Amino acid sequence: MAATKVVVDPITRIEGHLRIEAKADNGRITDAWATSTQFRGIELIMQGRDPRDAWAYTQRICGVCTVVHAVASCRAVEDALGIRIPPNANLIRNLVHGMQFVQDHVIHFYHLHALDWVDVTSALKADPAATARLAASLSPWPNNSATWFGEVKDRLAKFVSSGQLGIFTNGYWGHPAYKLPPEANLMAVAHYLEALDWQRDVIRLHAVFGGKNPHPNFLVGGMASAINLEGTATINAERMTDIRDMITRAQRFVEQVYFPDLVAIASFYKDWAAIGGGVKNYLAVGEFPEGRIDELDKLYLPRGIILDRDLSKVHPYDPAQVKEFITSSWYEYEQGDAAGLHPYEGETKAKYAGPPTPWTYLQDEKKYSWLKSPRYDGRPMEVGPLARMLVAYASGHEEAKALVGDVLGKLGVGPAALYSTLGRTAARGIETVLLARRMNHWYDALIARIKGGDTQTFAAEKWEPETWPATARGYGYLDAPRGALGHWVEIRDGKIGRYQCVVPSTWNAGPRDGAGVQGPYEAALADNHPLVDPERPLEILRTVHSFDPCMACGVHVLDATGKLVTEVKVQ
Repeated sequence: MAATKVVVDPITRIEGHLRIEAKADNGRITDAWATSTQFRGIELIMQGRDPRDAWAYTQRICGVCTVVHAVASCRAVEDALGIRIPPNANLIRNLVHGMQFVQDHVIHFYHLHALDWVDVTSALKADPAATARLAASLSPWPNNSATWFGEVKDRLAKFVSSGQLGIFTNGYWGHPAYKLPPEANLMAVAHYLEALDWQRDVIRLHAVFGGKNPHPNFLVGGMASAINLEGTATINAERMTDIRDMITRAQRFVEQVYFPDLVAIASFYKDWAAIGGGVKNYLAVGEFPEGRIDELDKLYLPRGIILDRDLSKVHPYDPAQVKEFITSSWYEYEQGDAAGLHPYEGETKAKYAGPPTPWTYLQDEKKYSWLKSPRYDGRPMEVGPLARMLVAYASGHEEAKALVGDVLGKLGVGPAALYSTLGRTAARGIETVLLARRMNHWYDALIARIKGGDTQTFAAEKWEPETWPATARGYGYLDAPRGALGHWVEIRDGKIGRYQCVVPSTWNAGPRDGAGVQGPYEAALADNHPLVDPERPLEILRTVHSFDPCMACGVHVLDATGKLVTEVKVQ
């Protein structure tokens, strides 16, 4: 019997455009290909610009990752110019980035990933009173009432009776892979709706410190966040009280709604603890500097490398070991397709050689993606929450070890369960709890510094071009919600000469390298992976969504020839 070829294009509930092709035989995926179908061109846009403006351009890589590229870019330029930001600025960046993590992970669970496990139509069979009892057994969240669940059920019934499901349209509802009872499905749908309002509330922290969201303002050398507790046009006592309350509401929702839901849903899908592990190497560049002004590389989430799933040793991370390959990518290097280039020498030269028609299988082509293939010391690496929690666990991070142990105990599974689709999703929840709690620490530290008379948020030294060297190079690390992010900048005569980004979804979704070694998406889909119905590939969505793809970060929207794609005018 010939293997079945399956194409999912586009993968929905992600940012950007992703195509997955797979081969399946006897209900199992035997091989897979991940293809990003937009050209990446931000590096070309950056050339010749003022490096102090780089954050504003790179931040527009994505409308979801509204903070991470700006911070990485600022760090790259600050590294190149030897700028050390004030402690207050670092704490503000931690608060802004921390809330980005918390909001992003909750949104991912409910609005991008949960519907792979939750059957919306099954919720119509639920008893609201029984749903309330189930929810009350999991947490003290005050909205877990029979009345609220009844209202949600009525709203769903109206959608269905009208012949459409609104925001829940186009799901594989009724798929045999769904296992939750109706009451659990209704509970999850109700919390899905609550999360929409919650995230809009707590992300206002960005507007307080950065002026707006999405794309809050940043500043090379610190933050453009003037502090005067008695002022009216600055960050004052009232605004700081607002921030404290947002952090409280964020933590409460995470601990009383999101995390209990995640653990409860996971308990019905323990078989997925042995599915979708993929590559066995994990990379975390670390995040949230907490040291003194002279040691801002002391991190709350540690950096390091895990090789071959061996948690007995955390290998040091060396950014010099990062290289990008284009054997399977629509690019060309002057040194040829076999070359691997470090980002300081990186090239972004598009050479599209795609299929003659959209219906051709890309798996039959030598080059099949706009993503490059990043490798660390020649190895593919998974990045993201799972990598960070593994590195934290193996590094002896006390809070991470305690929470990982608690979750494994509740699910009744061993540590090996982490290397899976389910483990990837659980790690994201564990990290969210840790960061929602840590936000209070950064807030208290900022308040203490302000009360002590320190309101400095910007370091002006070395900011003017006449103080810069003729040439300079800098690297900006950042662990974003989706994983390890790096920005590399070369400054020549006050302008950007070269700029390269290696982003989380490039690490995870990149295609095969010159040795034919798969990237993490591809390897995970071929790892003991079921596919019950090729016409309704729900299982593919589960594993791909567990990585939380953001293809806009990996391949930015430009025509491969540099032509204008579209133009929007305001009349």
